[in-house]
Amino acid sequence: MSSYQKLVISATQRLRNSDVAESSAKYLMYELLSEKNIDMYLHYDDEADPEIESRFTEGIERLLQEEPMAYILGYQWFYGRKIRTHQEVFIPRYETEELCGEVLSIVDEYFPEGKVCVADLCCGSGAIAITLAAEEERCQVYASDLSQEAVSVAEKSALDNGVQVHFMQGDFLNPLKEAGVKLDILVCNPPYIVDDEVLDVSVKDFEPHMALFGGKDGLDFYRRLFREAEDVLKEKSVIACEIGYNQREALLALAKEHFPVDRAEVLQDLNGKDRMFFLYHNL
Repeated sequence: MSSYQKLVISATQRLRNSDVAESSAKYLMYELLSEKNIDMYLHYDDEADPEIESRFTEGIERLLQEEPMAYILGYQWFYGRKIRTHQEVFIPRYETEELCGEVLSIVDEYFPEGKVCVADLCCGSGAIAITLAAEEERCQVYASDLSQEAVSVAEKSALDNGVQVHFMQGDFLNPLKEAGVKLDILVCNPPYIVDDEVLDVSVKDFEPHMALFGGKDGLDFYRRLFREAEDVLKEKSVIACEIGYNQREALLALAKEHFPVDRAEVLQDLNGKDRMFFLYHNL
């Protein structure tokens, strides 16, 4: 039998000849041991538990096929919480954590009192909805997605994290319209990649294309959003979206076309890329 350390060293050597980061082996072992409440650094030289060794070995094989770590583990850490993942659900990215942080700041600045009605449109894993519900108790959070599989996974994550989110399944804004929901804040991380963009194998071959591609220019979702948003927005409200790094000018122009008197802005992420779009409706 091998120790945890020897398993990691062997796997790291295998990953060295692939396109996968060598550090992935140590991270995978850390997460598998953490699930069993085993401190890797205290037990690194211990003989490996057979179940953990089996899962680790299988995980390394999947990593060598460039499958994302989040699918191998079945979850992704997001804003300090485990969010369940599934092959039918887009993996939440760290950049989206910044969007959540900005939305929470908007809650404090523009809606300082009382309940704040928020929706996570195209919710996927539910990461945004769960984060907002957990971080701000004044938020009454809705989340919708076209995929029933995504909604089911998101519901389980909300239960795991002890938060209440009203999940809905249906096309675009239709579930919110049918329920008569009126929003203070509409948040979404939509599909915004252009149809012909070349993607990494880990994304192209494993993640759901429905959650990735936004048409020839990546703006199809936003066009529909701006056309229909007023059906679910309150008189004074905010739209917050994640965007592609090169879509700033196109989105600001599109927003001006549909909301000519409202203020819109694009903020950069920590990497200095244009990543977050905000429209302040009658604010």
